[in-house]
Amino acid sequence: MKFIYQLITSTLIILLSLTSINGQEGQDLYTIEHADMLPELSANGSSAVGVKTMTITDEDYSDPFDGQLKPRSLKVEIWYPTDQTEDANAIYTNQTRGGTAFSINGDAVRDATSISLEDISLVVLSHGYTGYRTIMYYLGEHLASHSYLVVSIDHTDSTNEDVDPKANPFSGFKSTLVNRARDQQFVLEYFSNAKNGVAALATTVSIKNAGVVGYSMGGYGAISTIGGCYEFNEEFTGQMIFSKDTEKVKAGQKIFNTCAAGQSPDNFTVDPRWEAMVAYAPWGGDAGVFSDPSINKIKVPSLYISGNLDDVSGYDGIKNQFEQTTAADSYLLTYINARHNIAPHPAPQEAWTSEYDFGHYHEPAWSTQQLNWINQHFTLAMMNCYLKDDDGSCEYLDLAPSSDQPMEEGKLSAPWKGFDNRYGTGMTWDMSKTDE
Repeated sequence: MKFIYQLITSTLIILLSLTSINGQEGQDLYTIEHADMLPELSANGSSAVGVKTMTITDEDYSDPFDGQLKPRSLKVEIWYPTDQTEDANAIYTNQTRGGTAFSINGDAVRDATSISLEDISLVVLSHGYTGYRTIMYYLGEHLASHSYLVVSIDHTDSTNEDVDPKANPFSGFKSTLVNRARDQQFVLEYFSNAKNGVAALATTVSIKNAGVVGYSMGGYGAISTIGGCYEFNEEFTGQMIFSKDTEKVKAGQKIFNTCAAGQSPDNFTVDPRWEAMVAYAPWGGDAGVFSDPSINKIKVPSLYISGNLDDVSGYDGIKNQFEQTTAADSYLLTYINARHNIAPHPAPQEAWTSEYDFGHYHEPAWSTQQLNWINQHFTLAMMNCYLKDDDGSCEYLDLAPSSDQPMEEGKLSAPWKGFDNRYGTGMTWDMSKTDE
């Protein structure tokens, strides 16, 4: 009976999802929660939000593996403030890791006209391996409602659509290692260049400064983008290029071991427009692929967010990256009893039919909704504090080591700033602030 019930349920879910996709009707992923119980900065901003999908191309891209000029195209989702508020909510269509299509409802207005984007702060969102550009759409919409221009990347060779997990699950990993940071930097340069036809988005787009937000391999890239240097050893490089030949391995190390989005370790400059970084469960620390001296010299304010049970990127490695980032204001938010899936939106219905797909979203001890709302809160605090010099937002980053409100003189101690009394448990906070 249990098998028959599961079969019927799975079939109904698939039929419903096909109907929604063909009819361009999406599913709602979030339930209603009392606003007083949510972190303060998870509340929507004053701006309505528009969204567009574009494909942008780096015509000057040189393939790191053969040096050939091979223009690299990226599909991006762009969220931006708008005055257009009619009910025409966006539908985000993508597919699970196993290839099942799904459609979900957003709160943005598709192809809305934009308000002025002069002197606006840009935030770049970067998914993991594998993933897709709307896997953190809740962050894109949220930041845009607070007057940011947000661009989220489909990293070519590294999306659910590009990688066949059954036939060749690591087919895009080598590309991921070299292109994550390059793609992030290219997005900043593209949207800072008026010649690139961004007038389709607004009459004028002038980027004041920028922040980068990366999840997993996106976080791996973000650390490089703001100045971290990769230091792949011979053994790991050989595994990545499937060779034990000494000369090929050395050549591979020269390709992999770059800094600040593909620059030489001997001569690199971090783009001064990067003024904040948030890395969710960034990969690379446990694998030992970062140079500790370079991490120590990072000047961009950085927030690392991780589960203390992360079994993909490895919590110890992430914590070590934070501890090495001592040259600028740096923070570490730890979700106690969380593993790796701390950044994606909730699982769509279609993912519930497969443990493999569902495992891309699910956290066993945390509500994904709660994680998303807390992520909105802290990401906005970082961007407001360091991109907009908002001292009030900086106060949300000056916190006690534990959110659990331990008892003091028979009463609960004060909650973290921005969290309601009794509703902020299960987190720890570390920080290393400079006196500059």
